Amino acid sequence: MAQTVNVAELSLPQLEVLKNQLDQTADDAREFFKRKIDFLTKQMEKIQPALQEKHAMKQAVVEMMSQKIQQLTAMGAAQGATTKA
Repeated sequence: MAQTVNVAELSLPQLEVLKNQLDQTADDAREFFKRKIDFLTKQMEKIQPALQEKHAMKQAVVEMMSQKIQQLTAMGAAQGATTKA
């Protein structure tokens, strides 16, 4: 658990130690997030081809369904016209 420190009560050497600890903590955080960004970038590069293929397949299915709906609509309209005549 973090300890509470009143900065006004610290001596100059103690403040310097605290500053060095904070700088090190910030450097560690930067390194951690740099590694995390690199990892996520590599993961995205790995899955991108699969996602592109899935997107293309989805588009093909949507196009095919649209054509089928148009055909069924046209057939329904043609059947409706023949029953009215």
